[in-house]
Amino acid sequence: MTIAHDTNVTAAVAQAPASVTLAGALNSALADAMSEDDSVVVFGEDVGPLGGVFRVTDGLSARFGDDRVWDSPLAEAGIVGTAIGMAMNGMRPVIEMQFDAFSYPAFQQITSHLAKMRNRTKGALELPVVVRIPYAGGIGGVEHHSDSSEAYWTHTPGLTVVTPSNPSDAYWMLRQAISSNDPVIFLEPKSRYWMKDAVDHSTPAAPLDRARVIRTGTDVTLLAYGPTVKTAMDAAALAELEDLSIEVIDLRTLSPFDDETVGGSVRKTTRAAVIHEAAQFGGYGAEVAARVTERNFFHLAAPILRIAGFDVPFPSPKLEEYFLPTAERVLAALDTWEW
Repeated sequence: MTIAHDTNVTAAVAQAPASVTLAGALNSALADAMSEDDSVVVFGEDVGPLGGVFRVTDGLSARFGDDRVWDSPLAEAGIVGTAIGMAMNGMRPVIEMQFDAFSYPAFQQITSHLAKMRNRTKGALELPVVVRIPYAGGIGGVEHHSDSSEAYWTHTPGLTVVTPSNPSDAYWMLRQAISSNDPVIFLEPKSRYWMKDAVDHSTPAAPLDRARVIRTGTDVTLLAYGPTVKTAMDAAALAELEDLSIEVIDLRTLSPFDDETVGGSVRKTTRAAVIHEAAQFGGYGAEVAARVTERNFFHLAAPILRIAGFDVPFPSPKLEEYFLPTAERVLAALDTWEW
């Protein structure tokens, strides 16, 4: 028996991007950026020989040396302050806060200095600093290890705030963040570090400041980012069984906000909801709901919904599953509308 062999198919398979974890994609992005630009340096707590708590910087110190990848003291304000000084003198630091709530000791450095320097100098001084922050829940972390702090950073003018939800975006968004001449808060969803997917290294899927429609639908626009993108996709799959068509948008960049992509979807579906892990009151979803309503009010058939964590401190690991939004909670929220 002779089996026909399609060389074109074989070549396509051979050239198909390999699947990597989100953490691995971030590691590749750092390595590639450092290889192309000697001014890129990486430092933070345990990012050197250990490779970071989540191994995002694994192997970088051995490859590039301890003058470009090094362990800092346990002093977040000092890490950010050092990065600011280095950026003022021509370097492009990429720093790690290790865990979300660990960034709070550096809050003043980030909000009072890093975010304001370009404005303070009338554009004369750029600070190309990337602040990597593993954030959100889903890993059974204890107190100070599962915060969703995005609203603090998006409320601060002068900061670009981004969060990838998949390996390909993780690679390209980090490359784009490092190339930016302005400071970027780079939020990494801890629960997604181990997801695997293909990464196309030839071109980014979108500019850094653009959202993406990742599932088309006609009845509802569901806005998600970072760890809740998977939740949104799961909800859309369940809704399909009930003949409800949900369009899912991965916001990707939280600040600046992509009004064009979001508005186009909302005007089509006439209904929208936003999902995030942070507490609802004063959360990022409140700004999204207000902004989308202001710009699309006469196209809306119902108020914009927020599906979020509860208004309590992040709970112990045993209660985490009850705190985090689920696909079922999304559908229950949509059922509160009058259709």
